Amino acid sequence: MSFLYFKALHIIFVVTWFAGLFYIVRLFIYYAEAAEKPEPERSILQKQFSIMQKRLWYGITWPSAVLTLIFGSSIVYVLGLYDPFPSWLIWKLSLVAGLYAYHFLCHKIFRQQQQGVIRYSSTKLRIWNEVATLFLISIVFLVVLKSSLSMLWGIIGLLVFSAVLMLAIRIYKRLREAK
Repeated sequence: MSFLYFKALHIIFVVTWFAGLFYIVRLFIYYAEAAEKPEPERSILQKQFSIMQKRLWYGITWPSAVLTLIFGSSIVYVLGLYDPFPSWLIWKLSLVAGLYAYHFLCHKIFRQQQQGVIRYSSTKLRIWNEVATLFLISIVFLVVLKSSLSMLWGIIGLLVFSAVLMLAIRIYKRLREAK
């Protein structure tokens, strides 16, 4: 029975973690775009986005990332999936490691923007925003299907989805520039 509680809590914190990751990068984009505004609008917007980033990052995203790890590890322990690890779980954990790397890179951008440093354009940040989507799709399909063949098709679909996303970002950028 404890497994179901761990699983429910794990899913809840995965959802809140992803919500935080999706929204923090949107705030990075808004902060970067605010730098192009004239004063005093620029400083007012950047100050507000900085506050919003800090509250989101430390109040939701980081705690959710930690609790996701705790409850996910609890599920593996309770079910005894560690001896031996199923191949789908090894792939999932590899993707999760990539997701944590993405999280830490977002933390680096967060710290830079908290110091008023903007290293990436809003276009690059828009592309960066889609990386979490790719992780989400990959992990969910892998966990639900638990099959190497399905994973192969998932990777092919993911590559096609990535190409469509990049095309959509370019089209969106051109439409914005045309205005």
